[in-house]
Amino acid sequence: MHAMQYEITLPADYDMGVIRHRVAAKGHLLDEFPGLGFKAYLMRERGVDGSPVNQYAPFYLWNTAEGMNAFLWGPGFQGLCEDFGRPVVEHWTTLAYEEGPASGAVPRVAVRRRQRIPAATPLPGLAAELAAEAGRLARREGAVSALTAVDPQRWEAVHFSLWESGAPREAGDVFQVLHVSAPERGESRRGRQW
Repeated sequence: MHAMQYEITLPADYDMGVIRHRVAAKGHLLDEFPGLGFKAYLMRERGVDGSPVNQYAPFYLWNTAEGMNAFLWGPGFQGLCEDFGRPVVEHWTTLAYEEGPASGAVPRVAVRRRQRIPAATPLPGLAAELAAEAGRLARREGAVSALTAVDPQRWEAVHFSLWESGAPREAGDVFQVLHVSAPERGESRRGRQW
């Protein structure tokens, strides 16, 4: 599975109602997209939950590379590029995905935490340690789901979790979840991915 995110940072005085309206009008378009485990339509507002910026930053979990490619090279992503410019798309290979005790709930909050992997860190055993974080997050009360993924070009892990309501008090960027498209979430493979 592949995790993917792009961030569109907006001016400090940007009317974030525009983003809310955009998601309300177009979010349903991916509700049946093949290969998509889920897309969480995420937003941060300057001054809310510690955010220093206004930002639209959808996060994706792709069950298939074909689905991810169909999206990136298709009309939906092109429309976003026409409206905001082409963003840098971050991409990670998924190490673990877990469902939480609130897996049936509609998530309202997401948390993303990045973790640099120093060059001196021995790699044997590290993947299991990183993957265990997804399980730890997913076992917490209010967790809808959690994943850990890694970018081996930059040697960076990302821990991403969806929550039924308030975010846990842990380090990380907190996002409002405006909508979730999850056509193949039930087919997303649970546990470690190797």
